[in-house]
Amino acid sequence: MSGLLGAAEIREIAERIGLRPTKKLGQNFVVDANTCRRIVKSAEVGPTDVALEIGPGLGSLTLAMLESASAVVAIEIDDRLAGELPITVAKHGFDIRKLTIVNQDAMEVATLPIDPTVLVANLPYNVSVPVLLRFLELFPTLNSGVVMVQSEVADRLVAKPNTKNYGSPTVKANWWADLKSAGTVGRSIFWPVPNVDSSLVRFVRHAPAGDESLRLQTFRLIDAAFAQRRKMLRGALAEVCGSSAAASDLITSAGIDPTLRGEALELSDFIKIAITLSK
Repeated sequence: MSGLLGAAEIREIAERIGLRPTKKLGQNFVVDANTCRRIVKSAEVGPTDVALEIGPGLGSLTLAMLESASAVVAIEIDDRLAGELPITVAKHGFDIRKLTIVNQDAMEVATLPIDPTVLVANLPYNVSVPVLLRFLELFPTLNSGVVMVQSEVADRLVAKPNTKNYGSPTVKANWWADLKSAGTVGRSIFWPVPNVDSSLVRFVRHAPAGDESLRLQTFRLIDAAFAQRRKMLRGALAEVCGSSAAASDLITSAGIDPTLRGEALELSDFIKIAITLSK
């Protein structure tokens, strides 16, 4: 057999291994081969790439990546799925040596056997942002990628300042990468069909905005600003700076208006405040 997985085969595999998709693990499997190829094309996966997939499930996206990449590293927490994936890959005529499976929770992965260059993943809602930020931080060889996430998460990741969706996920992700929308996908391409919409987000890495100590200081300010997003900066950062007055002086010294709210600031503004605070 060649080609990619279809809906009938996906259901057959799931039944054979006794898999009942669970909301807890965000298991909504892509059953449309054209969508898988579209995602891989959007990620610009090429013959020199080592593609990283988080949560390959039954292998729909995995096979599409194996068509284009030199190698695929798949992180799968479910033992049954991790065990079945090599069988599916071989059955569809792909070289099993191109696939490396890491049977582990993505939030606990610290190292990988091969340095990945591109990320392609269908990320469950409850861990999508933490997983993306973690992998951008841990694996600097990840130059770009496309993630499929719930549409409201996608809206947050690509949001601009002074919009309701703009928040800490956007600002933190911008430390490592530029993000933009790569379109939407229909609910009918999943099994089981979810009750939410999904969208694609593409990222391209740039040089980190500073060293690790500056990042930690900046992220601390970002967390404080958006934890109380309706407060002016001088109030939201009062605890970090010691008092509202101290925060106001510090923010002013950084060249920022202390009566602004966090949602008005770009990453570069938070960095200015962090540098001033460090001094």
